[in-house]
Order: sequence, then C-alpha cells, then structure tokens
Amino acid sequence: MAGSELYDIRDERFGALIAGSAVLEELYRGCRWAEGPVWFSDLNCLIWSDIPNERLMRWVPDGSVSVFRSPSNYVNGNTRDRQGRLVSCEHGGRRVTRTEPDGRITVLADSFNGKRLNSPNDVVVKSDGSIWFTDPSYGIMSDYEGHKSPEEQESRNVYRIDAATGDIEAVVTDFIQPNGLAFSPDERQLFIADSGSANHDVPRHIRVFDVVDGRKLTNSRYFCSIDNGIPDGFRFDVSGNLWTSAADGVHCFAPDGTLLGKIKVPQTVSNITFGGPKKNRLFITATQSLYSIYTTTNGAQYP
Repeated sequence: MAGSELYDIRDERFGALIAGSAVLEELYRGCRWAEGPVWFSDLNCLIWSDIPNERLMRWVPDGSVSVFRSPSNYVNGNTRDRQGRLVSCEHGGRRVTRTEPDGRITVLADSFNGKRLNSPNDVVVKSDGSIWFTDPSYGIMSDYEGHKSPEEQESRNVYRIDAATGDIEAVVTDFIQPNGLAFSPDERQLFIADSGSANHDVPRHIRVFDVVDGRKLTNSRYFCSIDNGIPDGFRFDVSGNLWTSAADGVHCFAPDGTLLGKIKVPQTVSNITFGGPKKNRLFITATQSLYSIYTTTNGAQYP
C-alpha cells in the first residue's frame, strides 16, 4: 500500500511528517488481536502482544518472527523503564509486572485499597522512574482476552506507582474506560484515551492533564476525538504531534489538537510505537498483523 491510497492529508503540515515514497509493509500476520508494541534499540527488535493467543512476539529486522514468551498471562500494553526493562500490563493476572534481565517476573501492582485491579491495559514510565497505567475492564469482560471476573474497584482508574516506595495511588477516577496514555515530550502533560464508546455511547476522545510536582494531574480538558473507531494506543513524535490508533488507520494530531492526516491501514489499528535505529519507523499493531512505515519525523519515547 503506497502513494495516494495510503495517506489522507487534512492539513498541509502533515506533508512534512510523511514520506511520499514510503510503503506500508505487513511484517507479520497470524495474531488474533495484536497489541502493545515496544521497540528495543539495544536488542534491535520489536516485542508485541497477541493477547487472545496468550503470547508475546518478537520481530527482528531480517524479517524473522518468533515467540518471545508463552504463556504471557494475556499481556496487553508494554513499555520499557529507564533501565531498559520490559514493563507489561497483564489481563490474566490483573497486574503490572516487570521482566528482570535474568527473566524473572516482578509484580509491581495487582491491587488498590485491598481490592484486585480490573485489567491493566497500557503503561508508561516517566523520567523519574514512576510508572503510570490505565485499568479498564476489558480483560475481565470475557474469557477471550483474560479471565471473566467481576470488577472489584468502584471505578476504572489511572494509577501511578512511585519509583522509590512502590506505593500506588489513583490519579484519575472519572473515566468510562481509560486506555492508552503517553506523556508529552517535555513531560509537562499526560494524555489519556477514553475508549468508553467501545461499550457505551460515550466517549471516544483523548483528554490532556497538566502534571504538577511530577505526581498530580490537574486541569483536565478535551484534546481530540477519533472520527472512526476509538482511540486505543498512541505515541508522540519529537515535535509534539500525537499519533494514535483508529479503526481506519493511524491518525496524526498537531499539538493544538488539529487532525493533520491519516495513514490508512486495512485492519483496525490497536497501537503504535516508533522504532528503528533513528526512531523514524512507525510500527503498527492492527488486529491480526504487525505493520510498519517510515516517516520523516522521529519518536519521542525513551529509552
């Protein structure tokens, strides 16, 4: 897929972010629901989740694909901490875990106020080492992506894990279904998707919060809505443009919330991440497949 079939340009600024000769490449097909891509620059590979098949997959630039971990305990979202360790959200264990260099699994969070979490979905790590994650109910609604179970929390929250103490606190409690999240490149703001329209009439938007003292969120406000499908996972480029999943592909929004354009993808997109040696390759998980496309910008995530 290339050329005019590939891009839907809504604003001239989008032209500076895309390469006209770039091709959307399908790197792998065979998942039931692909999610949670994370790039490992030091290992030159991409790890992503195939939730219903309960496995983590690994792709390397020579085109080889292998199983990184199985069973995965229905891992959904993944990221890396500042030491390069894999941090994952497990639907099956209703917990957030860290994979140590020797392969051991450390549990970072599995309960709040004495009750089990719902099903942690997506996770990011701030430069101070704190871990922020969303906890909707998707992973316990059926046995397809986890284990069907009742909710124990009174709300579906966004949490922060303190790097020094390991203490867990709820930083936002008013979402229908909190989903993807990411810090702005300067970490002064946290953006969080609400994908409640997947099960309700509302909402399908991304909200933005100001980060105060590195731990509190204030001044909640609307940033953008998705006009096709729901916002699931998203990431920023170095200029502060937000690239997010949607039903018809990847949508790119300017820092002012303007929809700049879309990259059309033939399957429903769940998540994206930048990777490659220059972080200018956009990796896209979409239903059954892993895709990639080169851009003329660079991802802002670390490490």
